[in-house]
Amino acid sequence: MYDANKLIVRLMLVICFSVNLAAGPPSAAQSRPGGARKISSDLVQRVRGAGGDSRVKVVVQFNEIPAPLIDGLLSRYTANVTGRLSALNMRVIEIPLRAVEALALQKEVRYLSPDRPIATLGHIETTTGTAAARQQTSTLPGGLVTTTNVFDGSGIAIAIVDSGIDITHSAFRDQNGSSRVILSRDFTGENRTDDPYGHGTHVASIAAGNGQIFEGAYTGIAPNANLLNLRILDSQGAGTTSSLLAALDWIMTYRAVYNLRVVNMSIGTPAIDSFRNDALCQAVRRVTDAGIVVIAAAGNNGKDSSGAKIYGQIHSPGNEPSAITVGAANAFGTDERADDTVTSYSSRGPTRSFWTDDSAIKHYDNLLKPDIVAPGNKIVGAAAPDNFLIASHPELDANVSQVDTDRMMYLSGSSMAAPIAAGTAALLLQANPNLSPSLVKAILMYTAQPLSGANMLEQGAGEINVEGAMRLARSIRGDLSIFTPLGDPMLTGPQPVPETSLNGQTFCWAGGIVLNHGYATSDDLIARYQQVYGQGFVLADGISETSTAQSIDPNRMTAGVSLGTSIMTSNGSSIGEGTPFLDLSFLLNNGLLLNEGVMVGDGVMVGDGIMVGESTLAALNGDNTACMK
Repeated sequence: MYDANKLIVRLMLVICFSVNLAAGPPSAAQSRPGGARKISSDLVQRVRGAGGDSRVKVVVQFNEIPAPLIDGLLSRYTANVTGRLSALNMRVIEIPLRAVEALALQKEVRYLSPDRPIATLGHIETTTGTAAARQQTSTLPGGLVTTTNVFDGSGIAIAIVDSGIDITHSAFRDQNGSSRVILSRDFTGENRTDDPYGHGTHVASIAAGNGQIFEGAYTGIAPNANLLNLRILDSQGAGTTSSLLAALDWIMTYRAVYNLRVVNMSIGTPAIDSFRNDALCQAVRRVTDAGIVVIAAAGNNGKDSSGAKIYGQIHSPGNEPSAITVGAANAFGTDERADDTVTSYSSRGPTRSFWTDDSAIKHYDNLLKPDIVAPGNKIVGAAAPDNFLIASHPELDANVSQVDTDRMMYLSGSSMAAPIAAGTAALLLQANPNLSPSLVKAILMYTAQPLSGANMLEQGAGEINVEGAMRLARSIRGDLSIFTPLGDPMLTGPQPVPETSLNGQTFCWAGGIVLNHGYATSDDLIARYQQVYGQGFVLADGISETSTAQSIDPNRMTAGVSLGTSIMTSNGSSIGEGTPFLDLSFLLNNGLLLNEGVMVGDGVMVGDGIMVGESTLAALNGDNTACMK
């Protein structure tokens, strides 16, 4: 009998793991009086309950000051510096709990939070449209059709921030038999970079596994992309915020050396602090501003132990506006998309991270997440030899081969959906290297397929459509930059037909993008350059908000862009078509209208970093499994 509680802790296959909002929270320095205004709520509780000389490991974010001043400041509080994250302007320290509030009072300190635990969250080539996008064709004079390019991620590096990668697995060989895992680094302290847990190898193969196993049946999305193995989860699948921050700091430092353009994080932790204060969100924003696409899993907490639907369980760093947050869809093992749905366990929005005002009232971010969904149920991927997951659950073996270097396994969750988006981003950047992270995100949403019967808090813009995304990316000018005038033509030719045909089915593109508290539609979004597509912007920078309404910022988005007024349950057509699910005013109003326990349509709103552990079991067993004995 396997202990279910241990399974919940170890296998949180719930994945995952400053935009100006007029109605958004104030800065950390304004949110609470005294030093406590710059301390996360869970750290405040530990400080208040402290006794004696107990110490705590803390992540400290600093305002922009020189490193020597930081180290001199910390020495006053008998702080032991365990990590210097210079590229992120952060330090990881051990400090007496009684000194936390005094440190927070210093003007150089921006925000303090505990070193929280991190856990993992959670036939794709055909059903995602990747096979259709792999070879792009063009028509020559006289009507001759020719293949112009083969897109497989060549030249692009994807960082897999996870439990390690088995670099000996056949899925990661190039055409010459050499490994495409070009670098491995350990941030766990175990001094190993292989994958005894088994999660990271599986994730990496979904993003970039080759077609050398089982006649190519389990080819990844970008099968010739290079991989960077950044191991932040230990042999039991556990990690810390500081380890993840150290990996992101390394990425900031060495990104240019490896042409690192995409980061996949199928890991996460409860989203407690507002994205404005959360250390992981702040780090992701810096990485994105540096030109790197960041993919984050939404989580696997979409239902409680009784199977009831819940809302508000998006994990950090998936609650960061600049990240592309991916939920899990169920393709039911078919190449056709007409039967695809959002899995019952995939975490739903809105984000419930919060800030607290001077009257101790919580104001929730309430961002509309996830951004998109991708197949994540019972996905076959590479299995590291003798890994913990398959040793504990032999039924996960896909029985493809008994040779260690060719062995494959099943896993489910948004952990598996995220690398589909990461591989797709690599293809887009191979096809059009000048795309900014914001433009990659807009392309993925604009070309997605809205799934009938699912609302935007479940699917964002819809299910990923690699064929449409690649066709649109190749139509976009390669000379766009932050200096391109607002409203300039964005395409090199006519607008692509906004529909895709896959496996005998034709569907419309979403035709819009999800924003922080709503969505926008218009041909302008692909026909004309929007300033928010520039590097250093997030898409919602083009929206002005009050506590009750949104409007287009004419300095950042063209007047032809239209804003929706309600979260919609899709009828399977474009992003704004269907039936209203929730008025967007509930997401505005400074985060005050949606409280814990409130019924939202067909489910219940939760928050405050509550983890619904039982639902994570679905990540091992599929959509219909409520518990494992």
